[in-house]
Amino acid sequence: MINLVKIEGTLDEIRELVGDVKRTVRDVKLTTKKAAKAATKTRRKLSAWQRYIKNKSNHIKFKRGDKKGRLDLKKMSAAFKRSRKK
Repeated sequence: MINLVKIEGTLDEIRELVGDVKRTVRDVKLTTKKAAKAATKTRRKLSAWQRYIKNKSNHIKFKRGDKKGRLDLKKMSAAFKRSRKK
């Protein structure tokens, strides 16, 4: 149950009683941002395949047919395996 209280007085008197609301809202936003930044997980290192896929120059695409324009992962996989072979 919430009890409501009626406050009467000039604007300055009310501000003195209640406090500066804008400042508290800003403080709350800042503290939540800081907490969120601290709570983010550390990113793990990408695998060799993920780094290979990420590089645009390694993209091999279908040239015709239903899959035209999509990545040809089978050919990319073969090229990736060939490049790692020593």
